[in-house]
Amino acid sequence: MSMLGLATQARHFGLMSALAQTNDAKSAEHDSSNAAAPPSDYRALVCILLNGGNDGNNLIVPNHADATISNYSVYASSRVQQGLAIAQNQLLPITVPRLGNLTYGLHPSLGPVPQQGGINNGIHELWAQGKLAAVVNTGNLIRPMTKTQYQQNAAWRPFQLFSHSDQVAQQQTSRSDTPSPIGWAGKIADRTNAANNPNGQIPMITSIAGSFLFTLGQTTTPLTIWDANTPLNQTLFLNSTNDASQFGVARRTALAELRTVDLNSELVAATSHIMNQAQNASNALSSFQEVTVPFPNTRLGNQLKQVARLIKKRAGLNINRQVFFVELNGFDTHQNQLQGGNSQNALLVQVSQAMRAFYDEMTAQGVQDKVTQFTLSDFGRTMNPAGLGGGVGSDHAWGNHMLVLGGAVAGGNFYGSTRADGSGNIFPTLQIGGPDDIDSGSWARGRWIPTTGVEQYAATLGRWFGLTDADLPAVFPNIGNFPTTNLGFMNP
Repeated sequence: MSMLGLATQARHFGLMSALAQTNDAKSAEHDSSNAAAPPSDYRALVCILLNGGNDGNNLIVPNHADATISNYSVYASSRVQQGLAIAQNQLLPITVPRLGNLTYGLHPSLGPVPQQGGINNGIHELWAQGKLAAVVNTGNLIRPMTKTQYQQNAAWRPFQLFSHSDQVAQQQTSRSDTPSPIGWAGKIADRTNAANNPNGQIPMITSIAGSFLFTLGQTTTPLTIWDANTPLNQTLFLNSTNDASQFGVARRTALAELRTVDLNSELVAATSHIMNQAQNASNALSSFQEVTVPFPNTRLGNQLKQVARLIKKRAGLNINRQVFFVELNGFDTHQNQLQGGNSQNALLVQVSQAMRAFYDEMTAQGVQDKVTQFTLSDFGRTMNPAGLGGGVGSDHAWGNHMLVLGGAVAGGNFYGSTRADGSGNIFPTLQIGGPDDIDSGSWARGRWIPTTGVEQYAATLGRWFGLTDADLPAVFPNIGNFPTTNLGFMNP
């Protein structure tokens, strides 16, 4: 019974309580489209958490020499002395139509890098194909904020700014004003699962990385399974009930009967509901077809390979909408950002090659325009480096750049908002102590005020997934504070 419960996160007693207090009728009331027929197409969101705070200043670098404060020479002058600047001839060039076709550069790890097994494709070339986009200077915000408001301690400064635990939680909940026990994917599932997946054999949300806030809802129970090192049909194999012998049949019959007893008790009813989900999921995942595209044998590669296996089985699972969560940690690069197995350079190779293999597999399955990958990360990192030489790194900052990849992405461009006062462009001004740096004078280190909130980023993805305008305030309570709820990087 413990195995059955743990299979779908029964250890979250707060979630069990929510389930016990919410019956099917009440859930239907929360679903804004419960009267509509299930969608005939398939769509999935795949969240990739770069845990620790990825250095966006080296992810996307100005590669032009025009007379702007955000050109390559300004970037290099801030980082080259300590050894953190990427040489201009190593950058992977991209053109940005929204910024007058100026040239920027992606981190060299996002291009072809030969790895064991012959896998060397990266995501850089997908920019020119219009499949990869960047949402720039994005971060945790309650509402748009100016430098003056930040320095005057305005009431809408994000809660516990620069704290890892708080900021990574806010990326997952979209709430920067107060701690929240549920994630924005969980809230999307709360409102849409019943209408979209009425006969789904597994939950709408699946995590391949364990229990994370992003996946938890008020009434949503996520499915958590192992990565591709475990065959899909073994991830939820329940020894006590999957046994085909007469004893297994007897145990399965007895357990099914047990789950109908004492349902007047809220805790028992919630536990029985979760165990039913676990048994249904175990049965549904008892067989699978292997993917055809080779995946890198890395932590992230094996997580995305397992996601690809589940998507390939989507028809047999009777599921039309899914959200997946994967995670790669190690991005807290206070030192050794350029060297070693946990350097940003090495981690971004993992990210690039895993995302590319996954996109290629979606193309092979014919759903590349129905599945969208996107990144989250705690925060950006300081423009001014920490340390010197081989051990150089960077410290906690704020605004950061996120990547979005898929056939439905309006790729090959930057997206985002300008400063709260309406000045500047969407890419931050790379001037230490400048208009986008939250600090001034000797304290300034290059920590950019985000001009685009996580709620805007998430709402754009959620709208493509199927959220209605009426859904948005319930899922993203502060969305009304921002000038737009759709950043435009997703095609219909």
